[in-house]
Amino acid sequence: MNKKLFVGGLSWDTTDESMKAAFAQAGAVADADEDGSAAVKVIKDASGRSKGFGFVCMATDEDATKAVEMWNGKELDGRTVTVNEARPKTDRPER
Repeated sequence: MNKKLFVGGLSWDTTDESMKAAFAQAGAVADADEDGSAAVKVIKDASGRSKGFGFVCMATDEDATKAVEMWNGKELDGRTVTVNEARPKTDRPER
């Protein structure tokens, strides 16, 4: 079963491809998320620049645990990143 990880503190230079290559060092990155979307996604603003966070979906719980141990608090593309299990998106009240 896939496990989705949240990755925060990303460099503006980090791309989907570079994040996938980094996390592949820890184990198998899933082909797609559970809902069929991309398994690795750097979240971007309207201009196309990274918002500084993203998600990566690892193929197994073991690979996800290894990825957290390998990358949490470590440097990726010149920035120290935070990696932990992604929490489900919750409904937020309108602003």
